[in-house]
Amino acid sequence: MLHWPNFSIDTCKRWVKTVALALLLFTLSLSFSAVSHAKRPSSSMPAGNAITDGRALLRFALPIDNQTVRELQISLEDIGNHIRSKRWGPISSDVSKASRILNLRESDLLESIPDAKKPEAEALVAGVKEKIAQLEKAVEAKDRDKVIDLKATILGSVGEIEELMVKKFPFEVPAKYANLPQLKGRATVAVQTEKGEITVVVDGYSAPVTAGNFVDLVDRGFYDGLPFIRSEESYVLQTGDPEGKEVGFIDPATGKYRNIPLEVLVRDEKEPIYGITLEDAGRYRDEPVLPFSAFGTVAMARTETDPDSASSQFFFFLFEPELTPAGLNLLDGRYAVFGYMIEGKEVLEQLKQGDKIVSAKVVKGIENLVRPQV
Repeated sequence: MLHWPNFSIDTCKRWVKTVALALLLFTLSLSFSAVSHAKRPSSSMPAGNAITDGRALLRFALPIDNQTVRELQISLEDIGNHIRSKRWGPISSDVSKASRILNLRESDLLESIPDAKKPEAEALVAGVKEKIAQLEKAVEAKDRDKVIDLKATILGSVGEIEELMVKKFPFEVPAKYANLPQLKGRATVAVQTEKGEITVVVDGYSAPVTAGNFVDLVDRGFYDGLPFIRSEESYVLQTGDPEGKEVGFIDPATGKYRNIPLEVLVRDEKEPIYGITLEDAGRYRDEPVLPFSAFGTVAMARTETDPDSASSQFFFFLFEPELTPAGLNLLDGRYAVFGYMIEGKEVLEQLKQGDKIVSAKVVKGIENLVRPQV
């Protein structure tokens, strides 16, 4: 079977602490030569603690360049940093900022929307304004549960507005990978397991080859009936090993094993890096647009020695702060993340080795899948 690093939990804890310290010292003591790269403004995220919400990471990963909508989003995302400790003053400030943006800068918000999509965007903005007014009242009443629910609803609408801003696929995938499926956008996959359903959003904007390979396999029914072959509590849950001697997918069109390259999009760059880990490239400080910082991060398994050996096996990363502090773990840049679980956390927590996937279905975005011409 393909694998992620096969370490014990205790070993990982010690290693994470050691590497985190080493990276900190390395960062403070060295500076890398300046390299000119094409910028991708869409991947910019707020400074501060690493983001641990998969939905938020997906919003920040969208290839758009509208500062106003990003300010609106950040003000609302920030509520989550304060709600746990019931810091109502900062929460009120965040909501007030969001309200000002919507009322004073709506034209700036809508300027990135194509004309054909403006009516839909205007309706979403009107709905967000209405919900913001409700949110202000909930904050005044210090109704924590209602604030949490309204925040999630509003951010969902903001995410829809941001998706309407995407005009075209942001880069060209290298021609050498034209023989592989590509996802030119996003898709939603419903994974029905013996313990319940998990919903995953797959991000082709950041990892088109990796995401395209996965969505193609889902659409073929490849994962239906497959068991989870490895589980490590608070770390990973892996599946995708077909029956028989093969460890990956054999393409019936060619009769050959289909492997895909390691694919990592670095923050503020236009296109992904292929075929090499960030570590091997000497890019220790670079941060992936899709990091291993959220419970339910979805990534491809591969052999340790070959970065381009991934095929069909993938794993859910079971984020646990004590083991892998967000932003300080050993997997970023070494394995290709291609999406996040957005629903079904309680199901994912229950699944163990031996449990099975009943079915996996593409429920949204199949039109974004581009299969190679045979």
